[in-house]
Amino acid sequence: MKKRVLVVDIGGTHVKLLMSMRDERKFDSGPALKPREMVAKIKKIVTGWKFHAISIGFPAPVRQGRIVRDPKHLGKGWVGFDFSRALGKPVRVINDAAMQALGSYRGGRMLFLGLGTGLGSALAWKNNLLPLELGDLPYGDHDIIEEWLGIPGLKRLGEKEWKREVLYAVQQLKKSLIADYVVLGGGNAKRFKRLPEGIEPGQNENAFRGGVRLWETEPRSSKPKWRIL
Repeated sequence: MKKRVLVVDIGGTHVKLLMSMRDERKFDSGPALKPREMVAKIKKIVTGWKFHAISIGFPAPVRQGRIVRDPKHLGKGWVGFDFSRALGKPVRVINDAAMQALGSYRGGRMLFLGLGTGLGSALAWKNNLLPLELGDLPYGDHDIIEEWLGIPGLKRLGEKEWKREVLYAVQQLKKSLIADYVVLGGGNAKRFKRLPEGIEPGQNENAFRGGVRLWETEPRSSKPKWRIL
């Protein structure tokens, strides 16, 4: 029997719940959202949906399925929280950009960059996925790069100059990580009508696809297909 997966994509403004690429429900997130409150809302909103497992894309560093740091744009108390126990289902947690990357991957060596409130990032090759925190890289004026490529940079530079800055930085990151191509996702990626060769737009449905892929196994085996580094 094919495993039915509920995909939970946690953002700074909304939490999206997906049972397919088109079957979506959501509720507001924000600085007041804490794990117990989120679990209560999920239980309420999934009424009528039947699923066997849950994938959670979380906007902070995750290592070996455990949240290691509270996010910048949500409440406190996420580190060490036991989602499986709270939700009563098997749960796998991954960084939200890494989940988007997993759903975007189509071969080769791919760099995923998510243009949102900050800068999400991950690198994928073969059956390996490496979540990154490129947003914390030092950048101009002793800042970090997400202050230039994220919403703060957009507000400070204006859209035209911000786009030039994004494309310059993306090309440099592509070279540095020896990527065959870059997938540019996140809400602000939609501001680009055209992208240079080697850079392609992400798709909204990739978060769902990535959440489902988290539960894929090798043929005739229970071994996970994807190695999350």
